[in-house]
Amino acid sequence: MSGRTEGGAKDHGLGRKAKITVPRYSYQSFGYAPPPEVSGRAAPSRYPVVIVGAGPTGLSMAIELALHGIASVVLDDNDVVSVGSRAICWAKRTLEIFDRLGIGERMVEKGVTWKVGRLFHHDREVYAFDLLPEAGHKMPAFVNLQQYYVEQYLVERARDFPGLIDLRFKNRLVGVTRHADHATAEVETPDGSYRLEAGWLLACDGAKSTVRASLGLDFAGRFFEERFLIADVEMKADFPSERWFWFDPPFHSGGSALLHKQPDDIWRIDLQLGPDADPEVERRPGNVLPRIEKMLEQTQEKWKPVFRPGLRQNEKPEHVRHSANGERAPGHDHFTLDWVSVYSFQCRRLERFVHGRVIFVGDSAHVVSPFGARGGNGGIQDVDNLGWKLAAVLRREAGESLLASYDEERIRGADENIGHSARATGFMTPKSPAEALLRNAALDLAADLPFARRLINSGRLSAPCSLAGLSLQTPSADAVLPIGSPLLDAPLLRGNRGTWLMNEIGGRFSLLSLGDQPSIRLDGLDHVHVARPGEGELQDREGHAFRRYGSEISYLVRPDQHVAAAFREPDAAAVMAARNRALGL
Repeated sequence: MSGRTEGGAKDHGLGRKAKITVPRYSYQSFGYAPPPEVSGRAAPSRYPVVIVGAGPTGLSMAIELALHGIASVVLDDNDVVSVGSRAICWAKRTLEIFDRLGIGERMVEKGVTWKVGRLFHHDREVYAFDLLPEAGHKMPAFVNLQQYYVEQYLVERARDFPGLIDLRFKNRLVGVTRHADHATAEVETPDGSYRLEAGWLLACDGAKSTVRASLGLDFAGRFFEERFLIADVEMKADFPSERWFWFDPPFHSGGSALLHKQPDDIWRIDLQLGPDADPEVERRPGNVLPRIEKMLEQTQEKWKPVFRPGLRQNEKPEHVRHSANGERAPGHDHFTLDWVSVYSFQCRRLERFVHGRVIFVGDSAHVVSPFGARGGNGGIQDVDNLGWKLAAVLRREAGESLLASYDEERIRGADENIGHSARATGFMTPKSPAEALLRNAALDLAADLPFARRLINSGRLSAPCSLAGLSLQTPSADAVLPIGSPLLDAPLLRGNRGTWLMNEIGGRFSLLSLGDQPSIRLDGLDHVHVARPGEGELQDREGHAFRRYGSEISYLVRPDQHVAAAFREPDAAAVMAARNRALGL
């Protein structure tokens, strides 16, 4: 679907016309229905919100707005989910957002949960890291789940809002015009063309955004010439559910390699090819299969047992996959190639994301390399930031000036992601003998000297940026959890029922109080009071909440679960002032 390639990868492989069969996933058409504008049915003269693109970002945006009671039309030029796994690594903060949108638990149930990463140099393990060493969180550090599942779950969730979300598949945007108080979209369908007026048009149509091109906007930043092979293989293997990354492995001398587990016995493999690699040549099965065979054989020998009993027999596969260019890709006796592409990438963004009544979200606004899983996760965090603000503007609870804070806050997030991504690329692909010498020295030292590990960069994994010091937050010296941070989860007890802090707060402004704090009642503000065990309606079940937030303290929490202010002795006037500031009033 539009905007389906998450991150700044330029796909030299699968195109929309590519033929590919992934037997583990059954692609189903969502269907096309003539919109009222071409069928003659009554239609509004202007829609409050039009969203372009039904990838993870656009669908999440529609659901987020629906939860705030805001209706939207979603346009997409396709009628199926993305082909191939695409984005697979979904970070804890993103999973918490998805949980609020209604699909988080489903993703965790289907996906592969992991938190440990291992880094290798040649055939030696340099070190391992744990991304979530402490207990007391509902969502794991990461879940690996193919993008086609995420899109399927989001479409099904969107259909829970028939009066608020109008999904229009096979409706292709061909042009956008900005006006002072609206935007106009030109759309083509199988039944003809039509025009939509939108109070706000949200461009969620990916790195090759039609909206961005229509407005004559372009990214600024860096292109990287390195090319990488990305492949999904199906195999029965007992590698642990961890992230394994190699620098200069014996099976791929001079390059880097990455191995990740996905559901349905699918494994993601990335191999660095170099800047001179020919995408057309490298993605042919005859070239891909020997590379993967060599990697798996050498990894199997080092990490036994790998393949489960009975799976290395000379059995013919029951199915045959296709590569990106449609060539037949028969499976080897212990793995089968499901999907393959060759990509290069860029780290770039728009100068600003808000352009009058047109707002750019996700890859249409900024692109990064796939390393670190910052593309898809960054897009969902854009949604989390923008959704409540746009809803507040549409409900006239805030002025349009509030949307300037989307630029302020998410440009910080984009720049942080771009910086991490560019530095990872520099470390992975040294451009001079001196850079290579420094990299190899850090890798040699890191096994025994922890300080050297901070120098190693195989892709800093996605984490939310802090909003501290930006305009919507009220500074406070009282905060234990820093101002501008997203909330930290904790297991709670409501009566005899277990619950989670992140499920008790979100979607509205809330005052989170811990311990002995006064009750504050204000219109439009929920008050969530967490007490010690045995002392209140909502209790800190295992002590994590008080350890993470402190005691006898209250926090003003934005609808996107970020801390806006903190108070040791809250009163209605101070809380209201901080809430007004968070609304840009």
